Parts: sequence; C-alpha cells; structure tokens
Amino acid sequence: MVSYRGKRSIHLQSLAGHESDDAAVLAMVPNSEFHDGVIELDVAGSPTPHETPIARGFIGLAFRVRAQSDSFECFYIRTSNGRADDQLQRNHSVQYISIPDFSWRRLRQDSPAVYETHADMEPGVWVHLRVEVTGTRARLYVNRAPQPTLIVDDLKLGDGHGAIGLWSHTSTDAYFANLRVR
Repeated sequence: MVSYRGKRSIHLQSLAGHESDDAAVLAMVPNSEFHDGVIELDVAGSPTPHETPIARGFIGLAFRVRAQSDSFECFYIRTSNGRADDQLQRNHSVQYISIPDFSWRRLRQDSPAVYETHADMEPGVWVHLRVEVTGTRARLYVNRAPQPTLIVDDLKLGDGHGAIGLWSHTSTDAYFANLRVR
C-alpha cells in the first residue's frame, strides 16, 4: 500500500528480475468470487522508467478468474494511447481480452475494431473504470461516462464465475484504488 496522487492505493510491480518480460502481472483479490454484477475501481498506469518510448502503460481489471489464474476475462487500458497523435494508435487505448485463447493480437486480427476502442486518458493519471457483467455480456465505462466505452456481447469464457484480479503488464508502473464490487 502506498499513497499515489492523493489516493491510498496498491502499487503493482513485476517481480525483481522480470521487469523486461513480455508478460502480465495479476494480483488476486482475496475472497472475491464473482459471477454477475458491477466492479468499479480507479487505476493509474504509466510505462516504467526503463521502458522504451513506444511503451504504452497497460493496466486493468481481470474478472471471472479461474482457480489456477490461467483463464480469465479482462478489460484494460493503454494509457499512453489515449492522447496519441496517431488516430489508429488512439483507437487502441481500451481493450478486451480473454485468456488463454483470445489475446489482443488474435482479437484484433480476427475481429478488427470490435474488442477495442478509444477513450481519453493520460499516463499516470487516475482513470475510473466500471465493469458491468451479466451472463455473457460485459460493458466497460471509462471515467464515469454515461454510456459504455466498450461493449462485449460474447465473453469468450461464457457465463462463468471466478475471482477478481488487478491486472497490468510487466512494463507498467500500476496503481489501483477504491475497488468496489456489487
């Protein structure tokens, strides 16, 4: 627990010696069995200082995480893309993935522009995320927008249940605060 930009938060980092891995970091929320409902939290992410200038700052929320943490649904943001000068890069600022079979790369290749979109954000600045899940449908709201930023009508793992996890990439300096589940 740390204080980051005025909020008491969890600082999620990669394990020592793994900072350069191209991998996800997942911190499980204890006693968080989740099926349908609403999850809200504040996230702030930016590329770690040792990253290249093209690093994006990946941070988000995993839900319905299965027992071995190797299967889950996830919404995440790429904070550096939110205000990029290139429109295509901006369009890749919000993403849905379903691990293990539906990575961002596969979803982008198989269904261009269906599982990602744009939202305004900046690296290192708090972003409010709200995820509403019902059955095989999930909606992501960014920064308290009245309309969903991204709608997924076909959650790839189906109508399941599992834990909640705080998700980031090893290249990201990630902070999480104000988690609420109902």
